[in-house]
Amino acid sequence: MTSTKCDDDGTCYFYIKAVDELNVIHVYNMYTHPPGYVDAYFFYRAAMVQSWNKFCYQGGMIETRVQLPGVVTPESGNPDLAKGKNSKVEATKFYPTWPGIWMMGNLGRAIFSASTNRMWPFSYDKCEPDLFDPSYQRISACNDNPGYGLNPNQGRGAPEIDVLEGGATLVSSSLQIGPGMPDEYRIIGVNYSSGDSSSCIYAGTCMSPGANYVDVPTAYYKKERGHKSWYQGLRYSANNYCQQDADAKQSYSTIAASVKSGITENSCSVDICPASNDVNGDLSLIDSKGEDHWGINTNGTCFPLFNVYTGAYLCDPDNTFYKCAKPRNESTTPKSNAMSQFNYQMDAISANWPVHLGAYMDFVTYQLEWVTGKNGYVRWNLMGSPLFEVPSKSIWDIPQNSNKTNPTKAMLEEPMYLIFNVALSSSWGATPPNPGKACRGDGSDKVANKICDAFPLYLKIDYIRLYQDLADDLEEDNYMHVGCDPDTHPTKKWIDAHIDEYEDDDNKHKVVAGKAFCTVNDDCTIGGSLGKTLLKTGKCVKGRCQCTYSSSWGGPRCTTAVSGSSSTTVASKSVSTNSYGPPFGMSIGIAAIIVFLSFVSVMWSSMKEKKAAALLKKQGKIAADLSYRGNEAQVKFDAERQSHGNGSDPRQRPRDNYSQNFV
Repeated sequence: MTSTKCDDDGTCYFYIKAVDELNVIHVYNMYTHPPGYVDAYFFYRAAMVQSWNKFCYQGGMIETRVQLPGVVTPESGNPDLAKGKNSKVEATKFYPTWPGIWMMGNLGRAIFSASTNRMWPFSYDKCEPDLFDPSYQRISACNDNPGYGLNPNQGRGAPEIDVLEGGATLVSSSLQIGPGMPDEYRIIGVNYSSGDSSSCIYAGTCMSPGANYVDVPTAYYKKERGHKSWYQGLRYSANNYCQQDADAKQSYSTIAASVKSGITENSCSVDICPASNDVNGDLSLIDSKGEDHWGINTNGTCFPLFNVYTGAYLCDPDNTFYKCAKPRNESTTPKSNAMSQFNYQMDAISANWPVHLGAYMDFVTYQLEWVTGKNGYVRWNLMGSPLFEVPSKSIWDIPQNSNKTNPTKAMLEEPMYLIFNVALSSSWGATPPNPGKACRGDGSDKVANKICDAFPLYLKIDYIRLYQDLADDLEEDNYMHVGCDPDTHPTKKWIDAHIDEYEDDDNKHKVVAGKAFCTVNDDCTIGGSLGKTLLKTGKCVKGRCQCTYSSSWGGPRCTTAVSGSSSTTVASKSVSTNSYGPPFGMSIGIAAIIVFLSFVSVMWSSMKEKKAAALLKKQGKIAADLSYRGNEAQVKFDAERQSHGNGSDPRQRPRDNYSQNFV
């Protein structure tokens, strides 16, 4: 389902292919009572590619040149084709897939639910039991001794950033963090007695007061709550590759005055609200220069919209809490005890931006800037121009009531890996023909048949590149790092100890040694002065990396330290699996030479000074005794550490008995 290809114009690319094909897969469902295997019907097949535990980074700019999958051939009958590449996409049914290029913290592996439960999408580094139950976060800041090489009292998780996600008429730029805001900081819910349905929020047509957009109407929210709601100061800017619409043009002075005086209507319009429909968004000059303001559609082109989907409530299958998707009925359904208990809100901070037809017909360049720290931000760009931005301050400086009941998250800073995939669903905004059935259904719909004839569809990726600022004057919390196991946020020992949660029989975690494309030797060695001048961990041989010390250095570019032995004894394991660098045998050889030379030196000195030799002998005995005691203590410490790592410490929570890894 993945490969590479070159078009007639010379553009070469990696692709993911989506086909209409029936597959019935026997999967283990832990959310049934009792848990068990069920048959899942899939009417399409595509692929996911991820760099989990191989390539991760903290901070930088990801740039990717992509053509989205769509039914855009002349014979398809797609009505958007007649309007030109700069027209706004409108014929939803001709874009049936859900492509994604996104990132997740390395402590969670996408689609392996055992690794993501109570891990996704936490970005929470506080111990506040009165606000949030620490047992719901698997690695909590309340833990003084988490083990597995983790830092004490550091809350960890697997947050998510989506470079682009979705299809059809809208592309989503989003990040997901947890724990989410309580209800009194979210959009006021729909009052069904008014005749509204739950879908009215997506069109902004709800009659229920306050149910369309956050803090709209202004006075109503202020009366009900007395404080602001949701994340403040988010930034939105236009997709200027769309054709202009005179009716969508806005004036900064008009909108700024309207927001300042307060929105009196129950919904937004182009005359009274920012183009994003986010009345709490930033309206300052973009990057403090020029004439364009955040949130104002000066040109009347496509403009990102506040996404009214603001997150989901996550629960274990035994949970009875009313906000769970399917609360367990205590009177009729016994507990399954399939996993540890949890229930918590997660937040999706996102903008949906209308996409132009050219994104489905040509390659388009997307950028994601991510700067960690209190003064950082996440910004989404299209061809170098901003679309959406979440400043760090929007995450850590949040609305609070008098009791400060809103948990404060941290700016995302976990080492994150890349994922690109194509999915199809019967319930998302972009759906294939005959959702929940085979593509053609009964074959009577001529439009559906033409769409189905267009399969396979392709997500084409010309390149994905990472740029980082390596200046030496960055703020202390502004990380610019490549690697999945940084000292600030270690992951390796945790993953090694829970590897069954990150793999299954069909998806084993494989250690790769070399084979990346290269042009010079420096493409295949660790970075910095050590790699450039002292230690070459790999070399370029016939255009492919070849690791010099394959037992110690691996990864496609020979930049990942690997263990030198698989010995299982306590003493040897503490040496081999926790040691990195040149081969262990080489280290022993060098040590032997040093010992031999030292012995010769001592013997030569002893022949000249017998008295000194006697003194050395006495000192050697003392040192040997100390060394023996030290080694004995070290072996005891290593044994205790291995016991702790294997989960035998009675003070630790039992490991979840997961057997569900969806593929």
